Amino acid sequence: MTDPDLPLLGRAAIVTGVSRRRGIGFAIAHRLAELGADLFVHHFAPHDSELPWGADDLGAVFTALRDAQPSGARFGELSADLAVADSAAAVITAAIEDVGTPRILVCNHARSGGDGSIFDMTAERLDAHWSVNTRATLLLTRYFAEAFSGSPVDGSAPPATAPGVRQRTDGPFDEHQTGRVFWMTSGQQDGPMPGEVAYAASKAALAGLTPTVASELLTRGILLNTINPGPVNTGYLDEETTDRPLDEIQERMRSLPLGRFGLPDDPARLIGWLATDEGRWVVGQVITSDGGFRL
Repeated sequence: MTDPDLPLLGRAAIVTGVSRRRGIGFAIAHRLAELGADLFVHHFAPHDSELPWGADDLGAVFTALRDAQPSGARFGELSADLAVADSAAAVITAAIEDVGTPRILVCNHARSGGDGSIFDMTAERLDAHWSVNTRATLLLTRYFAEAFSGSPVDGSAPPATAPGVRQRTDGPFDEHQTGRVFWMTSGQQDGPMPGEVAYAASKAALAGLTPTVASELLTRGILLNTINPGPVNTGYLDEETTDRPLDEIQERMRSLPLGRFGLPDDPARLIGWLATDEGRWVVGQVITSDGGFRL
């Protein structure tokens, strides 16, 4: 019987992009740990070091996550540059070795910086964001799904499926045993994102692909949902470390319905709930959790 206080006890979760205690990835991993999950986190601190808010103490990050887990829960971690094509398979393989076959995958990683307007775009800038934000998310999802359904994770190319051909289902499934995948998008569908063309393009692809991939994952008993967390202050909205015009940020904040930007814990609570059996009937959605920012 499931412990109501630890609904994810015995379930292994992978969270990518967990390298800063101010970050959304850390908040999600911490929430899943509090709910009882065995936890494997991916990180790539060199990327943070290049940005205005800088890198965090990884040892402190891991200690905080372990402290949030119940006694006996497993923990693992791996540094990997997801711009490298075979790194997605390496993350899933390492997770299986450390915490067992995963039931939950949260693709929180993202490339920031090095972007620009349409007039700044080059093949290199577009590819840099695509490879991390989109390609790595799709490959992580594939390898997670294969592991969840008992297939080996070897990164080899499977036979191509013809357009219009639906995946064969292995169901019906026990809805209490279904897997979970979460993608993270942005607010690109709600309005312009000046100077972030490569980032917005890579994130828009995930939102657009959600129904297609969700329908295919469902045939293996896995529920995919994509989360748009709205503007969450992970340091980029602080005066000391912002990478955008501060006066515009402050003006926008004064107009927000609830008077603040999002906190990392806001999307973490939503994902935590969806990862439990309480979220077993939600699938294929792009869910906006922004405290009324769009309004």
